[in-house]
Amino acid sequence: MKLRRFFLIFLLADLVGRAADLPALWAERLKTVAAVEFYTETETERRPTVAYGTVIDHKGTIILPPVAINPRMTPSQLKEFKVYRSGSATGVPGTYLGQDALTGWHFVRADPSIADALAPITDFAAKQFAEPAMAEEIWGIGLRNKDEDFAPYLLVSRVALVQSLPQRTAIALQEVAGPGLPVFNRAGEFIGIAASSFGQSFVQFSRMDRSGMPVILVNVEESSAFQLAPEILPYLPRIPTNVFGRPLAWLGASGLQPIDPEVAKFLHLENQSAVVVSEVLEGSPAEKAGMKARDIILAIDGAMLPRLKPDRVIVGYIDREVEKRTVGATMDLTVLRGEAKVELKAVLGDEPRLTTEAERKYFDRIGLTAREFVYDDAMSLRIRKVAMAGVIAHFVKPNGPAAVAGLRTDDWIKEIDGVEVKTFAAATAKLAEIEADLQRAEFVLLVSRGGETAVLRVKLR
Repeated sequence: MKLRRFFLIFLLADLVGRAADLPALWAERLKTVAAVEFYTETETERRPTVAYGTVIDHKGTIILPPVAINPRMTPSQLKEFKVYRSGSATGVPGTYLGQDALTGWHFVRADPSIADALAPITDFAAKQFAEPAMAEEIWGIGLRNKDEDFAPYLLVSRVALVQSLPQRTAIALQEVAGPGLPVFNRAGEFIGIAASSFGQSFVQFSRMDRSGMPVILVNVEESSAFQLAPEILPYLPRIPTNVFGRPLAWLGASGLQPIDPEVAKFLHLENQSAVVVSEVLEGSPAEKAGMKARDIILAIDGAMLPRLKPDRVIVGYIDREVEKRTVGATMDLTVLRGEAKVELKAVLGDEPRLTTEAERKYFDRIGLTAREFVYDDAMSLRIRKVAMAGVIAHFVKPNGPAAVAGLRTDDWIKEIDGVEVKTFAAATAKLAEIEADLQRAEFVLLVSRGGETAVLRVKLR
């Protein structure tokens, strides 16, 4: 009885202490979060977006999660950034700094006028990080919408699982923070940032159908998964020096797949991770190093690939090992080719021009945005670099003349009115000429789609 009474007194004192500490911790840590509003300008609309992020330095730099910005959008389409403190209806100008390839974070810097009202998450990092234990209590911050002045609210949960995906990630029993916002332990120490929320599977029944239909629900405003602080803090200095995040380290081994367990057993690789290379890209550092399709990657810089579950996570691990490095760095790779182990030295290059960097131009009368043909297009179409020509239909206006003619997004335009267009400049010059000729009733496009060629008759009136 005495022991029970002592335990109850101890528990009550602990709860009272936590209740007394949390308001002070809460008030301080609210300064580490911000809402970022911006507009995305497409060919036909101007769409507002709001994302939530974490402050990383005393200059007012904020990181937003990768999903905050549509990957098809170019930085030139992102307009009028504003940064809001939690609970504030008044924003200040912000500047988009770019995206980091390794972390996927988008970096935004707030106007200096708000910097003193913000606090970097590093102010609350533990001197020595301890991975959260199973069932440990944790808490985080959520933000309401703009029409509620981004009012902050508290979320509390407990750790249910910690695993490598490949970043060390914890999953809580229930939502613990808004995506992109920080998570803390009971002492108020920063322990991670919430990732994009995981889908939860449910079975749906109706009176008419008792079989039960599986559905997946996703909470876009809150998340139960968060990457741990050691996966965050070392990479905060990776602030892009340009909006495209260049330079971008590139290996050029494509279509990586974890080795099948049965194949691994046959090759006596069941006690380690291994990855099969489906394709070695033309002109890539991997090709120059002597890598071949169907090589099996076993080790990087002499260290065997770590055992990760599920097996597919190992592909992300290799991608991150490349992205951590700089252009010009050497990457030592041990591969299994047949029955022999082969040592390769790849000097990482700068990744070829990305689709987000490609030139593009919109022709409203035709209803088409033509985009420069880049290396990624050659990869997807499985053609050699020497065959790179023409332009890509980046956007086709719904019900516009090009759409009515049958043109689709990502079609490869090779000829315009019977003339082969080898460059973006030649293609846009020809389309501009057609667009300006108000007497022209129609023209013809020769396009490639899925390896098949089609001739489309575009009627302008």
